[in-house]
Amino acid sequence: MSPSAVITAFLLVRSSASPAPLVRAQEAAPEAAKLEFVDVRFARRTLDDFGPRRAFVLYFTTDDCPLAPRYIPRLNELSARFAASGVQFAAVDEGLRDTVPEIASFALDHALAFPIVKDVDGSVARALGATRAGEVALVDAEKRLRYRGRVDGQYRVGGEAPAGRADLAEAIEELLAGREVSVPRTLAEGCALAAAPPPRADLTFGRDVAPVLARRCVACHRDGGAAPFPLVDYGDAVDHSAALAEAVALGRMPPWHASDAYGKFSNRIELPDDERAVLLDWARGERRPGDLSLVAPPPPADVSPWRIGTPDLVLETPTEMQIPADGIVPYQYMVLLPAFAEETWVQAVQIVPRNRRAMHHCNLAFVRLGEEFRTENFVTGQVPGGDPLVLDDGTAVCIPKGALLGLQIHYVTTGREETDRIQVGLRFPRARVQRRMRHVEMADLRFAIPPGADAHPVRAARTLDRDAIGIGMYVHMHLRGRDMRFTATEPGGAPRTLLLVPTYDFDWQQSYRWFPDAERFAKGTRVDCLAHFDNSRFNPFNPDPGATVRFGLQTAQEMMYGFLFYVDAHERLELDVDPRTGRALAR
Repeated sequence: MSPSAVITAFLLVRSSASPAPLVRAQEAAPEAAKLEFVDVRFARRTLDDFGPRRAFVLYFTTDDCPLAPRYIPRLNELSARFAASGVQFAAVDEGLRDTVPEIASFALDHALAFPIVKDVDGSVARALGATRAGEVALVDAEKRLRYRGRVDGQYRVGGEAPAGRADLAEAIEELLAGREVSVPRTLAEGCALAAAPPPRADLTFGRDVAPVLARRCVACHRDGGAAPFPLVDYGDAVDHSAALAEAVALGRMPPWHASDAYGKFSNRIELPDDERAVLLDWARGERRPGDLSLVAPPPPADVSPWRIGTPDLVLETPTEMQIPADGIVPYQYMVLLPAFAEETWVQAVQIVPRNRRAMHHCNLAFVRLGEEFRTENFVTGQVPGGDPLVLDDGTAVCIPKGALLGLQIHYVTTGREETDRIQVGLRFPRARVQRRMRHVEMADLRFAIPPGADAHPVRAARTLDRDAIGIGMYVHMHLRGRDMRFTATEPGGAPRTLLLVPTYDFDWQQSYRWFPDAERFAKGTRVDCLAHFDNSRFNPFNPDPGATVRFGLQTAQEMMYGFLFYVDAHERLELDVDPRTGRALAR
């Protein structure tokens, strides 16, 4: 959110002090019944997805208009006031360069109490005649435009004045009372909404686009990659140009669900603004090929499943798992034999299923005979969008003497009977081990999410018992999970945000890894996690908006886990490890 009012002030127009009707009330907006937008889960939606409502209030905004967020507290009050009367509020982002993760972060940072959506092509604003960020439109149940203009007259470019007439509130009350809106139009202050400029015509695939795809996309978008289609050559890019433009414009690709306003992460897949503009302009323009001899050959397809390099030890589940064609599959628990006869140090771990279609995710922890699987002993996991655990030289995981590795496996049905067998690869340290990786988990197992709640808060916290150097963080929720924020408060200090995940995605659960030694925490630092869960009808993935949702292992239930991985800042183990066995050598 840019605070610069100096630049944007030249784009603003003062509203009239004495608003007067400009057009006849109850005018049907062009295309009003077809209002379409994208929600913070990247799903295409309409007003009907909110369910039956007596009216809708749409607040047009952008991520960089300084005036628009000033009205959010007032709109939050009005939303709460009229909710029981069936009035639905929504913020509609109109910024040409605003991505979905950015608008979701904007909503959380400004404590927006109602949903925010993205008007992808500006059609919502055009249909309702909105021209400025900070403008509101009141639409009735039949999608007729009943009021458009300002919230009230309080906030202005040069300061503020007495609010005067409560234009929006008056319009809502008149609509709910079955009367015509007496003042259906007012002039609103705010930043003028810009039309998209024509795409550049000089871009070619060979010179401009192919290098960007090679740097940012081809690692996944190639044969055998994680993406559903390739973007290796000109034909691939032309065939998928519409999908490419949409995903890049919304910020869905490259996949990254954290706000860039908090923290720097080493595994962030960057797409700088200039490269983003190249992809969008080419995909939306003439899609010229240019000199295709400039296109570099694609990287060779991965033959080995091991992203950690060749493992020093591979363990496999002792039996083949049988997965039914349909229904809910309870979590499966397996131990890998044999037990570790000595304390063992591991630098990299990867879980590899034989059947990727059927395994949604799998957690790995060390267990002792007679013990249950415990997240306190968590080592790593395999999730959609996740990476294998690879630690920096000098840091390793310790598997205690006598322990086994246990798997907690979440299988999903595919419409046919399936089988699976899982391998776990371990790579042992080559460099001297100085520090052991540790973690704390922030978890709540006793929450109850009410039916219909669209932003139910769940909190958890832990306090670090030593000076620590952070490695990274990880978030886990299920289908109702919407966002999570990590904050750290050092003794005597103020809270600071470590990570904000404003667009949590159950089907792409990536980790967030800091650069080495970038984050240090004093002993006694309190780490808080705040998650919001959307149990409303507007959540397109909600299994049952009418249910009270509690903690549970199955997808239709919920979880709230925030993990922080770290090392002891003062630890110096000075361990030389046998690279063949992972055991510490005698000194």
